[in-house]
Amino acid sequence: MAAKSLREIRIAAAAGIGRRRCFSGDAAAAAAAGVAEGKVGGGAGKEVNLFTAINQALHIALDTDPRSYVFGEDVGFGGVFRCTTGLADRFGRNRVFNTPLCEQGIAGFAVGLAAMGNRAIAEIQFADYIFPAFDQIVNEAAKFRYRSGNEFNCGGLTIRSPYGAVGHGGHYHSQSPEAFFCHVPGLKVIIPRSPREAKGLLLASIRDPNPVVFFEPKWLYRLAVEEVPEEDYMLPLSEAEVIRKGSDITLIGWGAQLAVLEEACEDAAKDGISCELIDLRTLIPWDKETVEASVSKTGKLLVSHEAPITGGFGAEIAASITERCFQRLEAPVARVCGLDTPFPLVYETFYMPTKNKVLDAIKATVNY
Repeated sequence: MAAKSLREIRIAAAAGIGRRRCFSGDAAAAAAAGVAEGKVGGGAGKEVNLFTAINQALHIALDTDPRSYVFGEDVGFGGVFRCTTGLADRFGRNRVFNTPLCEQGIAGFAVGLAAMGNRAIAEIQFADYIFPAFDQIVNEAAKFRYRSGNEFNCGGLTIRSPYGAVGHGGHYHSQSPEAFFCHVPGLKVIIPRSPREAKGLLLASIRDPNPVVFFEPKWLYRLAVEEVPEEDYMLPLSEAEVIRKGSDITLIGWGAQLAVLEEACEDAAKDGISCELIDLRTLIPWDKETVEASVSKTGKLLVSHEAPITGGFGAEIAASITERCFQRLEAPVARVCGLDTPFPLVYETFYMPTKNKVLDAIKATVNY
């Protein structure tokens, strides 16, 4: 069975919210083990949601490398989003364990563990709470290799964290802090859009010889459902993916925003506008060549993300593409992003970059 489009994933999720609940008991064990029928990419697969795909990746990482460890707040019993369900029972409390509620301590311990040649897979329970660990990530992990002249490194470090809107999180459980880490040389920043992408990109991140910050769109943990190969596989980092071909305008996004952008593309097509949609996947170092080639063809660019517009990573994309494609651009680069306010609760629908906001920006850019 071929992979579903983002819209098909979204429709399936909306139609099956009741049955796509958090697994328990034998169902959880089966999901974690990936027992299934069907064929995807030459291997057996089944339709799973995003948190189950993450769980599969962590099982494989621990199973294939005895020096890998998973730790963080509450991961021992499965975590608040159930991404680590079954790991401690299978691999033991010495390799999958809870930490104190101290993000700075989690990151500092992870740096040290990775520096000793291990694979440290640390979880920050919500991306909103990664800021106490900022010093350890930015001043230690990112600079470890550079300051030692490549004699030492902590390249086996991966920090996972749920990010973005969840529908009811408010200002302490909905933030998108990716731009903070994109500013830091020495880190890689990865954000998947779907279960298949999440599994392949997470395994690639864990095995990458550089420290990686891996943000998971919590909105999609249960809603995004896709057929995912059971086997061990990796997807390339720093390679964007063109997931919809078009000729009139290029749209760039990552994470949960891709589903919003695809809906806007489909509505734009009804008005005769052909949109090319690109999932950046890796934000740092990002695939400028793929984006440049697309914009050179369409002459127009729109970037959309949930984070506030000022200083968001969309600004870096806009500046870089303006430098590279200035003579080929037919309109200013458009950005449809979150607002420059704390993330609201009651007014979340006004804050979010919705399909209609994107569609209006598409039409304004094309008709510029």
